[in-house]
Amino acid sequence: MALNIFQVDAFTDKPFSGNPAAVCILPKPRDETWMQNVAREMNLSETAFLHEEEDGFSLRWFTPSVEVDLCGHATLASAHILWEVGMLARQQQARFHTRSGLLTAENKGDEIELNFPATPEEPTTAPSGLSEALGLVPKYTGRSKFDYLLEVDSEEMVRQLTPDFSLLRTLPIRGIIVTSSADSAEYDFVSRFFAPAVGVDEDPVTGSAHCCLGPFWSKKSGKNDFVAYQASPRGGFVRVKVEGDRVYLGGKAVTVLKGELIDV
Repeated sequence: MALNIFQVDAFTDKPFSGNPAAVCILPKPRDETWMQNVAREMNLSETAFLHEEEDGFSLRWFTPSVEVDLCGHATLASAHILWEVGMLARQQQARFHTRSGLLTAENKGDEIELNFPATPEEPTTAPSGLSEALGLVPKYTGRSKFDYLLEVDSEEMVRQLTPDFSLLRTLPIRGIIVTSSADSAEYDFVSRFFAPAVGVDEDPVTGSAHCCLGPFWSKKSGKNDFVAYQASPRGGFVRVKVEGDRVYLGGKAVTVLKGELIDV
């Protein structure tokens, strides 16, 4: 039996920008080895697998190398597809049961809003080799439950980073967020995200990283609402709202591919 599979560019309304994710709709659960093989075949930063269950959908995310505990752009892509193919009405909330608990998505005008857990960072010492791998000395280093967060002095420093991925790959952490305040009034802060240890050298637009970035910039600025820009080569905007231990992530999505996965 063939399975429906889609490719969606998330956190953008323009094809070939934002962050691409594959979304595979399953009639029932599948084993991890099969899902990992499909994710490796798709060769995107994340492939989402979902199937209906009581009061929502089970949702799991795989990079080409590993299963991950939290992913923003593939969740946004999954909600987009459920509404687009009519598995949910546009006014219905999408409810996802995941490794990070219940996550929801709702249509908010022309954007999708995700309700995610905050993953605030705490000050830490940078591990040996991190500054060398990035070619800079950060003004601040923190660590969340998933990633290191490094603040640098300028947007230009963020944009011009050319990391040594082979060295970054040796560090015992999912990923590295590098951020600074923005130069433009169009957005509040910028970032980039590197995760070679889980098979993604640079992730174009990382929803889960903003679960850390939101609380970080909220503490620094006293604000709770932000427009963020992830300055990867593809680039993308994320609306971020911090409310207690939750972070709301807003963005758009566009489907760029529809196909059938031969069930082998």
